[in-house]
Amino acid sequence: MTRLNGVILNYNDAETVLSLLEQIGGYEAMKEIVVVDNCSTDDSWERLKTAASGKIQVIRSKRNGGYGAGNNEGVRYASEHNGATHVLIANPDVSFDETCLQHMMGVFGKCPDTAAVSAVMCDKQYGTQRNGWPLRGFWGELTAMGPISRRLFGRMINYPESRFAGKEASYVDVVHGSMLMVDTGKFLDAGGYDEGIFLYQEEAALGQRLRAAGYRTVLLLNCSYNHSHSVSVSKTFQSQMERQRLREESAFYYMKRYLSVNRVQELFARLWFFVIRMEIWAAQIGSIRNKASHRQR
Repeated sequence: MTRLNGVILNYNDAETVLSLLEQIGGYEAMKEIVVVDNCSTDDSWERLKTAASGKIQVIRSKRNGGYGAGNNEGVRYASEHNGATHVLIANPDVSFDETCLQHMMGVFGKCPDTAAVSAVMCDKQYGTQRNGWPLRGFWGELTAMGPISRRLFGRMINYPESRFAGKEASYVDVVHGSMLMVDTGKFLDAGGYDEGIFLYQEEAALGQRLRAAGYRTVLLLNCSYNHSHSVSVSKTFQSQMERQRLREESAFYYMKRYLSVNRVQELFARLWFFVIRMEIWAAQIGSIRNKASHRQR
């Protein structure tokens, strides 16, 4: 007997979480929804507790170990306390309908080796995205991280369009972490999210773990969800340079643990990240000058 739970991770963003709960609280497909407050430093815990009911359960992590640790705690709680066979892991800044959940649940019955399922992501900032990409090697990862290089060489580091043409679903290596459904047993058997990563690169690490455990990931092409890109993340890490620093820390961890980079590759990566920082700095300076120019007119 299948039992679907939802897991929503919060950090200093109770307003967005409560908005999502208002939308999905009545979905019959989800028997329980577990909200994990990741040791927020504002009044989130007090505000979220007021939403607790028979269906909505609010728990607090012992420490803020980041995205992976918080979601792992929610999945374990859903499994141990609610008997959840499947869990929808959703960022607070997404929206989706119940039909999408039903389509996602249906995949597990048809594809028994599947551990994770996601759908097409519609992003307010970046438009509709295919939301499935291959696990990449060292050079592919560096290319994907550069603002300019990923635009110039996107076709080389992503799946070809022919892979998805005319299909309702496709196997992929990695899906976006903003919303995905997992088979609880397979997810935990593979080790769940790597808790050595605080933020960023957690999707690729999960893809590596699932593949190593012999499990697969499916991207549904006939349903979608909406994502307000990085609303919660941007509230916490407002500086673009601060977010870039976190990306670099996670990238080095991922490369060392999963790609076994050597010393020369590590030095090249550090140079590459310096160039990316200069690109960000130049873009920020250009934005400031444009705003000043408009004010003077």
